[in-house]
Amino acid sequence: MIAHHRRWFYLGLLFVWFYGLVGVTATAQAAELAEIRRRGHLIVAVKDNLRPLGFRDGSGQLQGLEIDIARGLALDILGDAQAVIFKPVFNQDRLALVTSGEVDVAIANLTATDNRRRLVHFSRSYWMSSTTLLTFSPQIRGLQDLNQKRIAVLQGSRAIAIVRYALPSAILVGVDSYQQARSLLTEKEIDAFAGDHAVLIGWVQQVPTAHPLPQPLARHPLAIAMPKGLRYVPLHQHIDASLSRWQAQGWLKARIQHWGLASPS
Repeated sequence: MIAHHRRWFYLGLLFVWFYGLVGVTATAQAAELAEIRRRGHLIVAVKDNLRPLGFRDGSGQLQGLEIDIARGLALDILGDAQAVIFKPVFNQDRLALVTSGEVDVAIANLTATDNRRRLVHFSRSYWMSSTTLLTFSPQIRGLQDLNQKRIAVLQGSRAIAIVRYALPSAILVGVDSYQQARSLLTEKEIDAFAGDHAVLIGWVQQVPTAHPLPQPLARHPLAIAMPKGLRYVPLHQHIDASLSRWQAQGWLKARIQHWGLASPS
């Protein structure tokens, strides 16, 4: 009889412990979104040198599609589009700031890839970017015009394999930066450059002779990066719901068109 009661005693302790743990977990799930609301502002990693996604205008103010999205989230979550603190970041720091908790989310030209999903959670896509070829030459209008031509690619980038597959006869020229590629295009030392469509659209908006070829070489969905874990699920769901509503209402499409970012065909 004593052993019987002892068994039920320990089962009762296990029951209390289990449901106590569930209660803690349920509270933690809402904590991150609740904390953002409690402190009254959203902290977002963005680009400040990538027209037209995120850049500084003539007065030094941040502008661009991703800035609009961040302000839209601040309005949805906090009721104030200005309740957002922007943290400009270098590409190599975008995921680290999310995983370390220094920012709530990153909206910074991030492609949702399987490797990155191991580190962070991604929202649904807000824009489909691509690897695109851009040229300053009016004689080059399509892929057929680039056979045996000089095409610049970033050293070590995925664009190398993409261009080799699409244009096996092209002469690849390695560059260390977008700035170097732009200089080589201006000096006519290369015929085209394969790079991120979002960056190249910024060039088109600044250089009258620049034009991307109409055929994208590969597509890349851009998405918002957030911390992983059950405690962030309410934040994930809230952001996805906002993006879905903006798409249904046409607001997102209007902002994409406003910034000249109509996706390549």
